[in-house]
Amino acid sequence: MSFDLVLFGGTGDLAWRKLMPALFQAWRHGKLPIRNGGGRILAVARDERSDDEYRAYIRDKFAGVEEAKKPSDEEFARFAELLHYRRMDLSQPSHYAGLKEWIDARGADTAVLFLATAPNLFPVICAQLGAAGLNGPNVRLVLEKPLGHDLESAREINRIVGASFTEAQALRIDHYLGKAAVQNVMALRFGNALFEPLWRRDSIASIQITIAESIGVGTRGDFYDKIGALRDMVQNHALQLLTMLAMEPPSSNDADAIRDEKLKVLRSLKPFNAETVARDVVRGQYRAGAVGGQAVPGYLEEAKVPPRSNCETFVALRTEVQNWRWAGVPFYLRTGKRLAARDAHIVVTFREVPHPIFPGTHQANKLVIKLQPEDGLELHLLAAKGATSALQGHEMLSPVSLDLDFDKAFPTERVGGYERLLLDALAGRLSLFVRSDEQEQAWRWVEPILAAWSEDSAGPRPYKAGGWGPAAASALVARDGNAWSEEM
Repeated sequence: MSFDLVLFGGTGDLAWRKLMPALFQAWRHGKLPIRNGGGRILAVARDERSDDEYRAYIRDKFAGVEEAKKPSDEEFARFAELLHYRRMDLSQPSHYAGLKEWIDARGADTAVLFLATAPNLFPVICAQLGAAGLNGPNVRLVLEKPLGHDLESAREINRIVGASFTEAQALRIDHYLGKAAVQNVMALRFGNALFEPLWRRDSIASIQITIAESIGVGTRGDFYDKIGALRDMVQNHALQLLTMLAMEPPSSNDADAIRDEKLKVLRSLKPFNAETVARDVVRGQYRAGAVGGQAVPGYLEEAKVPPRSNCETFVALRTEVQNWRWAGVPFYLRTGKRLAARDAHIVVTFREVPHPIFPGTHQANKLVIKLQPEDGLELHLLAAKGATSALQGHEMLSPVSLDLDFDKAFPTERVGGYERLLLDALAGRLSLFVRSDEQEQAWRWVEPILAAWSEDSAGPRPYKAGGWGPAAASALVARDGNAWSEEM
């Protein structure tokens, strides 16, 4: 298969920090479909550069890639043969006509257009692509989050995209869905007979999803302050993880069969109102502290952050999926910046045995799905340690765990989230991309939270950088007799 991959915003942070390293890894692993007919990667941006100047720019950026993923000089020279550059003013129709000529001249089997630009540019780019005829049946459009800042703006983007591209052509990317551990949620549930009979309210007591970052906003303070943690992480990443955990078994592995079931979960989420937002949602903002032994500033001291900003850098919330499978089971979502560690994981806590026969044993089984910094599964059980209690003569149980490290189990098969999704975009596999009705329903669910916060003069709760967020987040789960994973 031959392809052209066009990166709008080709000199931007996302392109050189995430997309180019992912494309290089796909090339290194022999996954890019370039053997028959070849492939081209075209970076589009506003400044003037030659192909060779752009290749040198990317070569310099690769110096910051982790050591195992750095290309050798020979590797980069071969990979760079795929790289091309084109100057474009995204408001000029003639520049899109020139891009179409560049793509049509070779007649590749597939053209993938990746919008790695600021979201406010999506409407003008999509309209211009349609007007230039860059929306034929062999064209796919990849849209990077955030897609809008509320339901109305998301609908407007979808309307403009839909005017030029079919739903099957518009791929809304969420890189968390490309993570191997997330894919193994599906495999765990629907590829094995062990867990699915237990995957319901009768056996599961609670589910918690944590996406923690140790970094702050860095130099992106002005951008982040307009978004905040709810829009940046909950509306997309966390809710997508929740849907994969809570969905009913799809009728097949077909993309729409899977996305139909995820949409049902989003429509079943317990809706918020002003009262329940005050009770079940905690927002916070980090203050100065220490992370990894290094002193760090508070959010309000970060560059480009307004001095009296009420932007939240932390969210914890409690919700429920109101259907027969999950009625009454609390789902806890938590995300934040400047927390104690970079750590993303899911904890599924099972109910305790109905009649314990081992005295002193009050520990539930847990399944921990690790998303970062490593991918894996841990199953926490109780086992006899071979000793008895001197006073009671009863055998005592101790916690043990079964630990699966995916990097060790599949050392030659591992791919990163962006690598997997870029390859899926080239191949036209849609299962891991978000459909417009999913996206809009997620916005519909979070909007009451945003509305309640807009009326709340108290603002976010402060928390010290290097911890796990405001104390109110611990109280939120403690009301149900539960605790966050680091407190267990």
